[in-house]
Amino acid sequence: MSSASASALPAGITDPTYKPNPGQLGNLTVIQQHALEKLKKELVEEGYYIEGEPRMSDATMLRFLRARKFDVPKAKQMFIDNEKWRKDFGVEDIVKNFEFPELSEVHKYYPQYYHKNDKDGRPIYIERLGFLDVKALYRATTQERQLKRFVLEYEKFLTQRLPACSAAAGHPVETSCTILDLNNVSLSNFYQVKDYVNKATSITQDHYPECMGKFYMINAPWGFSTVWNLVKGWLDPVTVAKIKILNSHYQNELLGQIDADALPKEFGGKCSCPSGCSLSDAGPWNMPVETESGGKVLSA
Repeated sequence: MSSASASALPAGITDPTYKPNPGQLGNLTVIQQHALEKLKKELVEEGYYIEGEPRMSDATMLRFLRARKFDVPKAKQMFIDNEKWRKDFGVEDIVKNFEFPELSEVHKYYPQYYHKNDKDGRPIYIERLGFLDVKALYRATTQERQLKRFVLEYEKFLTQRLPACSAAAGHPVETSCTILDLNNVSLSNFYQVKDYVNKATSITQDHYPECMGKFYMINAPWGFSTVWNLVKGWLDPVTVAKIKILNSHYQNELLGQIDADALPKEFGGKCSCPSGCSLSDAGPWNMPVETESGGKVLSA
C-alpha cells in the first residue's frame, strides 16, 4: 500500500517548511486513514464518540491509534478505558474546580514547571528531582492532591499550552520537551515517592498517550542505572527510545534543541525571568494577543 498521505494537512498552518510526522494528520497512509475512520465509526455506534468535542478530534484519535500501532480494537479499548478513568477520577471536576494553593510551598521540595518552548515549538517541562524532600513535601500536600495537580497540568497542556505553541510555531505542536534534572538525587528519597511516580507514569501512558517528543535526563549520578532499570520497566519501549540520559556535560545537547534565551541559566542558557524561571510559567500560552477591538488579553 502506498505511503503517500491520505489526509489533508490541518488548517491554520503558516510555516511553509512544516512536514507532519508519519501517523499524524497530513501524513497518513491509506491503511492509517481507514483505521481512523473505522475507530470513529465504532465509537459513534457504541455511544462513546461525541461530535465536536475538542478532546475527540482526529488528532486525539490518532494519539490512541499510534499508541497501539494502528490496531483499531486495541486503540478502541484504550480509548474506552480512558473514558471510564476520566469519569472515575473526576477529571472534568478537577479541570473546573481543583485549586492548588500550596504550589509555592510544594515547589520548594519538588520543582515541576513549564517554561517557554524548544526550537520545534514544543513546551518545555522541567522537573528537578534532586530538590525532593519527601517529608517536607507531604507536610505541604498529599499524594492524592499531587496526582490531581498532575492531571490538571496535563489537561492544561492539551487545551492551553499546545494550542498556544502551535499558533506561535505556525504548525501543529503535539508533544513536549522534558528536562529531568537528577543533580543530587537521593536514591532513598526516590524510593519513598516511587508509588507516586509509578501512578503518574501510568496516567501518562494510559490516558495521555503520544505526548512525549524529547526527553532529557541530565546530571545522571553514579548508580542511577539502578533507578533507571526500575523506572523503564514501567514504560513502553517506544517511550524508552525517546529518552536521552546525560551526565553533567549536557549543555551542548540541550542548546542543540533549545534556544539559549529559552533555557534557564541554571541549565546553561541565558534566561533569567524576573520572578524566577521556575515560577514564571513563561511561554506562548501566557503571551498577550491582539483582540478584535485592539486590546490585549493573555493567550491562555
